[in-house]
Amino acid sequence: MTVSRALKNPAQVLPEARARVEAAVAELGYVPSHAARTLASSRSRVVGVLVPSLSNEVFVDTLAGIQDCLGPAGYQFLIGNTNYSADKQAELVSTYLTHAPDGFLVTGIDGSGAIRQRLSAARVPVVHMYDLSRTPDQWSVGFSQQRAGFTLTKYLLERGYRRPGFIAAQLDPRTMQRRAGFRRALREAGLDPDVEILTSEPSSVGLGSKLLARMLEHAPACDAVFCCNDDLALGALFECQRRGVLVPGQMAIAGFNDLPPSAWATPSLTTITTPRYQIGFEAARLLLQILDGHPPERNHIDLRFTLTPRESA
Repeated sequence: MTVSRALKNPAQVLPEARARVEAAVAELGYVPSHAARTLASSRSRVVGVLVPSLSNEVFVDTLAGIQDCLGPAGYQFLIGNTNYSADKQAELVSTYLTHAPDGFLVTGIDGSGAIRQRLSAARVPVVHMYDLSRTPDQWSVGFSQQRAGFTLTKYLLERGYRRPGFIAAQLDPRTMQRRAGFRRALREAGLDPDVEILTSEPSSVGLGSKLLARMLEHAPACDAVFCCNDDLALGALFECQRRGVLVPGQMAIAGFNDLPPSAWATPSLTTITTPRYQIGFEAARLLLQILDGHPPERNHIDLRFTLTPRESA
């Protein structure tokens, strides 16, 4: 019992006894069996975390929030990169279930019904991140992507821009919800919602530059662009500067997510600030509450977003 406490909760063991245990562990090369511990406690202390990208700073911030919540609670997590693929997500869920995770944190609510059915059959709770589910029996933490897109577009219209366009890459469900908000705002204003350049290519600053060039060719009267993320917006800004197009004098540019470079660009970038770290932390905390048998009354936690006006629009 003393050895078990020394390995799992060292602070509960006197220093002299703890030192003897640590010496024996070092001499024997002993490694605790995670599988045996899982059988004994019915808890693996492992959570599966699925994100669309490990290079996108948006999800790096979210993983930091998850770590800061799960770590002090004694949990580890398995990180899976779905690469924006539903098939890859299904593959990772199947693989991680063999590790008997206590729960999953999954980006988005767009996974297949087969995945949801399998997780339900395995009785593994899932918290969805970034989107707000409308399904009562799903847990979700995030904000309304469509409302955020609508809010930013309304801001552009209130600033006097009458021919805005939409630039998007990757075309994942969250991007398409932002597009839906953009289109709704333009329709309500009686304006053309079809000024857009869409590509399924992975997003990057360089791609933003190329898409802005295509927008100017496709719709030369366009006076503002709503880019689906800050990477594209920064690329669009650089392309305007290269062409001598004044921002915001001749072209307004707005992004999404408020990544750190956006505040330091010249001109600084108008964008939507998203609670990336908080989404990870609160989703992990919600999962821990579910696992402890004390889930909150609300299945869906709306952390909202913030419109951040700056110099570019």
